[in-house]
Parts: sequence; structure tokens; C-alpha cells
Amino acid sequence: MTAQRLVSLQNVSKTYPNGVKALENINLEICAGETLTLLGPSGCGKSTILRLIEGLAQPSGGEIFWHDQKIKNNLGAVFQEATLMPWASVFDNVYLPLRLQGHTLVQAKSAVEESLENVGLSSFARALPRELSGGMKMRCAIARALVTKPALILMDEPFAALDEVTRFQLNDDLIHLKEKLNATIIFVTHSVFESVFISTRIVVMSKMQGAIIENFEIDRSIRRDENFRLSQRYSELSRQASTALNHAMGLSRGK
Repeated sequence: MTAQRLVSLQNVSKTYPNGVKALENINLEICAGETLTLLGPSGCGKSTILRLIEGLAQPSGGEIFWHDQKIKNNLGAVFQEATLMPWASVFDNVYLPLRLQGHTLVQAKSAVEESLENVGLSSFARALPRELSGGMKMRCAIARALVTKPALILMDEPFAALDEVTRFQLNDDLIHLKEKLNATIIFVTHSVFESVFISTRIVVMSKMQGAIIENFEIDRSIRRDENFRLSQRYSELSRQASTALNHAMGLSRGK
């Protein structure tokens, strides 16, 4: 059975006013239920793809086609910085997207509480961002992105600034949230190991004109847990992703 397509990038290019070409003829399908990771060196256009999908930038060429306009109008986004309002409580930060949609506090209360429970922050609802650790701030940002129950979540290196232990924990949490919410995720990272652990598909991009050089799937039936991290299959997939990334950076033999 073919997976439902959510959004398609068709021959998409992006050139900035200063002449920098970020993307060149990108063709990419995002399908329901997958975790699609964009892996590649800095400057290869990973974040540009997210900005184009989110509507924060427009393509210079090609087309972004939405197969369901309802999805386009309700995206969730998480960035490398949590970007929380420092004067507002955790609850009020998570409430913000619903408030902007016109929901009253009474109408939104249960959805905000559910979203906080999903990320393990129920007991910190009245805390201010300055009282949270880096990992907890990111959990709050994820709760805010999920509170509107988006079908598609865009995540731009959300765990890059965190220590390795916290990063592993949040990778685990992301897997559980995806299973619980049946969401679709587009995830940007520089980390081979993170990409292999969380993804059902990895797209490797080259810095040379933002081209896609490899696109491979990871069996969705694999249970993403500590046993997977220690498995031979994880090592093989990591080696495959690492080889593709080296090629993208021009580090492979003959380059």
C-alpha cells in the first residue's frame, strides 16, 4: 500500500539575492508517518528546505505542492534554540499557538495540559524558562509545537546544543511521541548517529548547489531502543550514512 503523500518538492531551486545558490532542482516527496531526516554539512540547504515548506521563504524555481491544504495550515516547528518567551510560564508558552488561533484559556487548557504531559513537564507548568535546564526548555518547545496536533512537524537541529546524555534521552522521547501521536517529522541534523536512530528515511545533501546525493529508507519495523543502538544493523546503517556524508563533504576517496 502506497503511503499518503503530504507535500512534494518538484524541481525546487533557491537562490538568495546575494547570488548564493542554496538549492538546485530538488525533487522530494514527504509521506505520512515517516521521519525524514535531512543530513549534510553546513550550508547544504537543509534549513532552507524547512523554511520553504514552512512558507518563510519562496522558491526561486520549481514548485512546492501540498496534497492537503489543511496540513499546510497547521505545521509544528522546533528550532535549535527553544525561543521561549522569558517572561511567560511554561504553560503560557505552550498555550501561545492556540491563543494566536483565537482559543480562550478555558478552551485550550486541556490541550496544553495534554501536550505538557506528553513531554513530561506537567509539574513545571508554572515555572519560568530561566528555571529550566536546556533539555527541559527544548521539551517545552516541542510541547508548544505539538499543542495544535499538527500532522507535519519540522525540526531544525533541535538537540544540537545539548549534551550527549540529554540528546539521547530526547531522541528516545521523540520516538515515543511520534508513535503516540502518529505524526510525520522532517528532521535536520549533522549527526549520523542521531539520523540513523530516529529516521525511517535519510536524505543526504551535498554542499555543492544543495543537491541530494543519497536517499535511503530504514525499516520502520525496527524497534528504536538501546538494543538497536548496540546492534550490528545500527552500525551498518551508520556506516552507510557516514560514507554518504563524507561523499557530500568531498572527503571520500578520489575527492
